[in-house]
Amino acid sequence: LRGLRAVADFEYEFQLANMNRAMDPEFESVFLTPSAELSYISSSLVREIAGLGGDVSGFVPANVAEALQSKLG
Repeated sequence: LRGLRAVADFEYEFQLANMNRAMDPEFESVFLTPSAELSYISSSLVREIAGLGGDVSGFVPANVAEALQSKLG
């Protein structure tokens, strides 16, 4: 199960799915797309914002924001 936010994600995920299928022909990849209002959020950006001391509460559930704050200080 993989998420696709943009066209750029598709190329990488398509290659990964084909490689997985080459290793195991019965392997299936399922791709989900987000709603338009969430498509710009990525875990990398959330980690970067949190690492710089920014507020990520508008991008992730409360328990995730708390865990990031605990981990990163």
